[in-house]
Amino acid sequence: MKILLIAGGWSNEREISLSGARAMEKTLLARGHGVTFFDLLTGFDDLLGAAAEHDFAFINLHGAPGEDGLVQAMLDRAGCPYQGSGPAGSFLALHKAAAKQIFRQAGLPTADWEYLPLPPEESWQPRLPYPLFAKSNTGGSSLRLGRACDRAGLDAKLAEIFAAGDEALLESEVRGREVTCGVLGGDALPPVLIEPVDASFFDYQSKYAVGGAREICPAPLPPPVLAEARKLALAAHRALGLSGYSRADFILAENGELSLLEVNTLPGMTATSLVPQEAKAAGLDFGDLLEKLMELGRPPVSAGSGFRTRA
Repeated sequence: MKILLIAGGWSNEREISLSGARAMEKTLLARGHGVTFFDLLTGFDDLLGAAAEHDFAFINLHGAPGEDGLVQAMLDRAGCPYQGSGPAGSFLALHKAAAKQIFRQAGLPTADWEYLPLPPEESWQPRLPYPLFAKSNTGGSSLRLGRACDRAGLDAKLAEIFAAGDEALLESEVRGREVTCGVLGGDALPPVLIEPVDASFFDYQSKYAVGGAREICPAPLPPPVLAEARKLALAAHRALGLSGYSRADFILAENGELSLLEVNTLPGMTATSLVPQEAKAAGLDFGDLLEKLMELGRPPVSAGSGFRTRA
């Protein structure tokens, strides 16, 4: 199969994207596929033409463009199938404040929040009590994520977020451990327990520094907690209208209850990333996982039409 592997882009997660895409390229080539490595930063103006010449596209982008649905919309226009969710679900999941509204409306447990699309006025006071978390509303990889114990700490973190041209999301602190759970097709995968080694939460350094965190899969948690994580991951996937695969991130509070943080529609895809670890625990190696994503991303042929249609 001729595969267009779209990576890079121009978000602050560019290098993470390129690194993961090289691992995907190596595995796909070993499986006998033809792969065109396509850096969106230099190739954007040729995306539609390139997509029309390939049988399938793998999107390995983090942040915008990629997780915002733009590339998916263009691939739809080119008639090129791809893995994962379409434009609407991708954007709703990326926009944390919008996603949290959907979670709350669907009855899913998520911490209270306050959305700040612009820097607040000097007289503003947060609605949430301290300590609280401030994060980029559409960013990923825990970049510019911080815990604030007072107004000075919060102002410093907000200044960093707004200086990067992003919007801010404030979220009530939920003390507990990090748990993540992937969805593949119609099934939830075995959850992962994440234990940062030298940090109080799963920040950027914990995610990407060697030995920064222990990722234990399957998570050594009580069966009812594992079942609930899988149930909530599937429910969040469906509430956002996603398809193919996703990964839901939670905090497991000290009282044993799960709080949904966010859902990632283009999770990391190296062989040791979280979703590939979960897939391996379910019996799929990295190559099998990529093949499964291609299978899920190719729309079925409509009865009597001879054409493939995407849900």
